[in-house]
Amino acid sequence: MAEITLQHLRKTYGKVVAIKDLSLDIKDGEFLVLLGPSGCGKTTTLRALAGLEMLDRGRVIIGGHDVTALPPGKRGIAMVFQSYAVFPHMRVYDNIVFGLRMRGVSPGEQRKRAEEGAELLQIASLFDRYPAQLSGGQRQRVAVARAIVMQPDVLLMDEPLSNLDALLRLHMRAELKRIHREVRSTTVYVTHDQVEALSLGDRIAVMLEGEIVQCDTPARIYNAPANRFVGSFIGSPPMNFLSGTLRTVDGRLTIERDGARIPLPPARKVTAAPADGTVLVGIRPEHIEVTAAPAPEALPGRVVVLEPIGAQQLLTVRVGDDIVKVSTPPEFQADAGQQIWLRFNPDRIRLMDAQTGAAILS
Repeated sequence: MAEITLQHLRKTYGKVVAIKDLSLDIKDGEFLVLLGPSGCGKTTTLRALAGLEMLDRGRVIIGGHDVTALPPGKRGIAMVFQSYAVFPHMRVYDNIVFGLRMRGVSPGEQRKRAEEGAELLQIASLFDRYPAQLSGGQRQRVAVARAIVMQPDVLLMDEPLSNLDALLRLHMRAELKRIHREVRSTTVYVTHDQVEALSLGDRIAVMLEGEIVQCDTPARIYNAPANRFVGSFIGSPPMNFLSGTLRTVDGRLTIERDGARIPLPPARKVTAAPADGTVLVGIRPEHIEVTAAPAPEALPGRVVVLEPIGAQQLLTVRVGDDIVKVSTPPEFQADAGQQIWLRFNPDRIRLMDAQTGAAILS
């Protein structure tokens, strides 16, 4: 069993607080992604889990055993780095079995595990090549193979795809998901790429300034962000945020803005109603409908620019002092400066506190 428990981790570098007071439970066999912008503490958290950073405070527990004071080699972990870290003077086979040799594993067992790992990663034909003779994607596969042949309880990955081009990253994401399904090691994966996080993770822990601000499934992270930061960080383009006023009309929560009234579904409740009714209205670009005629539930806007992006078009619209991104079908036609109206899907609206940015709609 390889459940991971992080209890009240804290790490500072002088006056800089990299991890504030982080606690997290990771299930056995889970693929958990640490996601956040540069400098948020995600790599420091991974390195603390690996034993590469000494903590100021806190405990790291793997499989029920407190490993806080143990060196990396005693923790039952393997790590894949952003820079591949393959040995240039060794052939692929020797790179893959290097860790096994250091542990004194027999040559026969080395060969067996190397062949199994190479077959899983589809690199068996590369055994006799040197890293300089490999593409970036092939080198990354070698690094992953070297990690999984160790049969670790925990597999740690620190932005392993960031050095690859876009098409190869797309291919390797699918490969990593397939490999995890077959190996089933508990995996902790660090990335700043929200597309990687959404496609790979069983759960995503979104970090900001050394803290986890939301940890949930990809669907919940995307559809129900805990605050404005999560909504603005996840999604391409990200969630729109507009100011509005929350009222109760005929016993139903209603958002008012620019003469429009948007009634919310009857089951929706606010957890902390603002005193003056001012809220932030969060809505994804794909949950907005564009109409050519005014309607009681539609906000007036003016087209700024239209961007064709293949299967859809991205419309930039000015609504009062706010800028809104809208996804439209590719056949939609509009001119800059044209007056349009936007209808929000009330089931998809996310309300945030205008001061704190925290979600207030259940």
